[in-house]
Amino acid sequence: MFRLTRPSADDIAEFLAAQRGCQLSYAEVGVTRGTPPAGYAVDHNRVRLGAGPDVFARAVAALRTWRMTSLGWSTVHPLGAPVEPGTTVVVVVRHYGFWSLNACRIVYVVDDDEADARWRRVGFAYGTLPAHGAAGEERFMVEWDRERGDVWYDLYAISRPVHLLTRLGYPLARRLQHRFAEGSLRAMVAAVDPD
Repeated sequence: MFRLTRPSADDIAEFLAAQRGCQLSYAEVGVTRGTPPAGYAVDHNRVRLGAGPDVFARAVAALRTWRMTSLGWSTVHPLGAPVEPGTTVVVVVRHYGFWSLNACRIVYVVDDDEADARWRRVGFAYGTLPAHGAAGEERFMVEWDRERGDVWYDLYAISRPVHLLTRLGYPLARRLQHRFAEGSLRAMVAAVDPD
């Protein structure tokens, strides 16, 4: 949903309530666990956050409080939404002189904690609902290589335009997606900084 003015808290709550009962807007639910289907743009971005269990713990806490989406021009509502399957959120974005409200639902959560495994992974993916400019799925993951010590933030998304304005302005939509990815990586780097 596109708007010329900033949405109020009531506007966001009403929009969220209307989207809670909707089905996902794409058929390939869980696709960010595997190979992307044809017809989608694929974005995969990673950044090293540091090393060790303390960095991993801070990164997981940041992920669970949506720090990777709080970019000043992009926020998730409701604030403090639980990171669990079925949670519906609204991503409110200010871009190109207007506002958009984009509905998503968490489709899966990852929390791999096998004592003998090299990698420890925590994250989740959300999928788009009908009131979103694109259709697809985005995965946010924190990974700790326990053998080497490195901690990574991994952002993986597949999308295709569905809204008329998104299709007409597809190059601008892709630029916005790239801007979000860059901002998300920077936000996670800042979130684990102990200073």
